[in-house]
Amino acid sequence: MSLLVMKFGGTSVANIDRIRNAALRVGEEVARGHDVIVIVSAMAGKTNELAGMVEEISPLHDAREYDAVVSSGETVTAGLMALILQEMDIPARSWQGWQVPLLTSSAHSAARISEIPTENINAKFSEGMKVAVVAGFQGLSPEGRITTIGRGGSDTTAVAFAAAFNAERCDIHTDVDGIYTTDPRICEKARKLDKIAFEEMLELASLGAKVLQTRSVELAMRYNVRLRVLSSFETAGKTAGTLVCAEEEIMESSIVNGIAHSRDEAKLTLVSVADRPGIAATIFGALSDAGVTVDMIVQNISEEGRTDLTFSCPTSELARARNALDGIRADGRLNFHDLITDTDVAKISAVGIGMRSQSGVAAQMFRTLSNEGINIKVISTSEIKISVLIEKKYMELAVQALHDSFELDSAG
Repeated sequence: MSLLVMKFGGTSVANIDRIRNAALRVGEEVARGHDVIVIVSAMAGKTNELAGMVEEISPLHDAREYDAVVSSGETVTAGLMALILQEMDIPARSWQGWQVPLLTSSAHSAARISEIPTENINAKFSEGMKVAVVAGFQGLSPEGRITTIGRGGSDTTAVAFAAAFNAERCDIHTDVDGIYTTDPRICEKARKLDKIAFEEMLELASLGAKVLQTRSVELAMRYNVRLRVLSSFETAGKTAGTLVCAEEEIMESSIVNGIAHSRDEAKLTLVSVADRPGIAATIFGALSDAGVTVDMIVQNISEEGRTDLTFSCPTSELARARNALDGIRADGRLNFHDLITDTDVAKISAVGIGMRSQSGVAAQMFRTLSNEGINIKVISTSEIKISVLIEKKYMELAVQALHDSFELDSAG
């Protein structure tokens, strides 16, 4: 008997009617002969509501109790989904993270999954259960406490279950009908992709695409879990969504497959830093210790033993970055003339596994932006990605121009 994992996000289970709609999708797969593990998120807005209650009571709260509170949203959804499936005469039961058990580290609100034993759920499948409805986002620490695995963690939960149970596929049901070449709200010519490689999806997720959590794509790539992203609200069978899979499953790869953007960027420049061994390690070690996610890094040519160093980070981490740099300046580990910050920037990225075998992509991207009068502030590249920082006011223009330049509205 083949097994499927089906994950339903918050908008897909926002109320009883939507949970019923999701249950019908599950019932269709059961009728096709599958056993199903369903991973559910909390109802839309519920996690924010619960987190707000905790903040109101105690801004400096106990992280263990925070997890106990915010994880309850998924528990409610799982129970309601199981009840509806039972009313449809489908043998189903709900599972909380500790009942599986989904074992995690002790890092509350940011726990890492360490193991998912399959014995308990498989035993129930062998007894005639057809659907296990599992509360996403939550697990069990070595100390026996409820943990949560970070916002968007239900995606990661679903992929982890698919890997542990060797599922045929992991279907991520959400409010969009697949992965697009760019954000269709910005570019009306955006096209839904039938397939996309794990590496491309990982880059797009990390660069600002919100469809899948980055950790879930990393996990899928590591364990070769075939992911399908599709809408909970389309008529069944109307769309096959987008399959996220190994590069080998894609017959012919486009040079560029997607244009990503991010408004949440800050550019920081350390002016006049000593140009000697160990300085970069000091700077980025301190930023890492402060939990700052550094992306682009550019160092100017040294003059008289001094240089300027520019890097980017999420806007939400700008204050932490400032504090970390001021700290190593105060204790004498780093000397610089000034720290200049700029939050009026956006990151635009072109992504495609076809870049590995095709030259001229960077030239085309830079020429396209130049033709639109858009100045590039910082450039970063990898084997399948080119990213630039530009003024935020040009973000939508840049996305549209690059989408047209690489002819992403055409299926090839």
